[in-house]
Amino acid sequence: MNKKLLLVSLLMVVCCVLLIALGIRHENTTPAGGSDGGSTSQQVQQESEDVPAPITATLAVCGDVMSHSPQTNDAYDAATDTYSYLPCFQYVQPWIEGADFAVANFETTLNGPPYSGYPQFCAPDALAHNMKDIGFDLVTTANNHSMDKGFNGVVRTLDTLDAAGLQHMGTYRTQAELDENQGVVVADVNGIRVAFLGYTYGTNGIPVSAENDFCINRFNTDYTSECTTLDEAKLTRELSYAESLGVDLIAVMIHWGIEYQTTENAYQDQVADFLLQNGADLILGSHSHVPQPMMERTVTLADGSQKTGFVCYSLGNFVSNQSPATVNVNYTDTTAILNLELTKDFATGETTVTNASYVPLLVLNRGAGAADQYVILDVHKGMSDYEAGDTSVISASVYEKLKYALDGCHNILGTEYDIANQEASNAA
Repeated sequence: MNKKLLLVSLLMVVCCVLLIALGIRHENTTPAGGSDGGSTSQQVQQESEDVPAPITATLAVCGDVMSHSPQTNDAYDAATDTYSYLPCFQYVQPWIEGADFAVANFETTLNGPPYSGYPQFCAPDALAHNMKDIGFDLVTTANNHSMDKGFNGVVRTLDTLDAAGLQHMGTYRTQAELDENQGVVVADVNGIRVAFLGYTYGTNGIPVSAENDFCINRFNTDYTSECTTLDEAKLTRELSYAESLGVDLIAVMIHWGIEYQTTENAYQDQVADFLLQNGADLILGSHSHVPQPMMERTVTLADGSQKTGFVCYSLGNFVSNQSPATVNVNYTDTTAILNLELTKDFATGETTVTNASYVPLLVLNRGAGAADQYVILDVHKGMSDYEAGDTSVISASVYEKLKYALDGCHNILGTEYDIANQEASNAA
């Protein structure tokens, strides 16, 4: 009996020794940074999976949307007593629809009939509805023609845009409407939150009454005269409010510069720098009726650090009756759709413009009496179709106009931003 107990005891001791040895071996083979002092490889992998992958979005930007009297007449269908601008937009609609978010400068009022063109614009309501139909999401209504039909015109324009489902900023119906968001519209651009603000240099000398002073955003205090005194207090306050909303980017759509000049002036540079220094990331300009340059622009902040934003001084007329034949100014029929690729990196918390490109366009006026007198043509597609033998839309004379528009875009906006050049470079 004692021998059996002794044998059992010895077996138990041997088992204990083996278990201890196996435990030591397991401890020695545990990866560095294990449970006693850091994350295992599985934990590291889990943490990396918790950070979402970067997301990208495309913001499409267009220039001045106008309706001169010949355009309004062309949009009219006597058989149905209705207006439609859809034929004008048919060739560029894919670019607008294809973007995650599309914006433009709405440079007319919607005050109801009778309709009028220059110098005091009033277009049919169909223009707003058709812009929504082709994919536009937001327009700025702050420009030098905002007050063409007075305060009532401002109100009816906004009512009509609301009915069409188009977001807007830059003009307001009441003080409360302005105060509600300090003139800021926050848009969800495929998961990226962008704050938009809209301003104009002036109102063509039309004064805004004291009781309706809220109705239009002006960035100059001397908006009826010299238009050279920046309203720094207003801009600082509203940009600061936009920053307080925790958005990813701030975009300012601004009506500025000198008409028919293909380069920006010193005051535009001054205003651009002020906006960038006070929170803006994107500056999207209009008013010149011809294209002006686009570029990355770097400023020095108050703490000595530097900040880079993207500035497009002007895209010219997205659609109008203006052309070298009607106003004797080159490139008034030359424009582009600017496509900005926005990327939000969750690991760094930063959102940046990771690419900028443009689609060159020509606003073709086929002449009075022509069916669909006005059409906006994709320059590259039109030239490619013609070169392949398709003359259903592009004739020899129109092909020459397309080449002229392409040269204008390259000379003013830069060849490096041309989407066809970027695609060719990526394919090489």
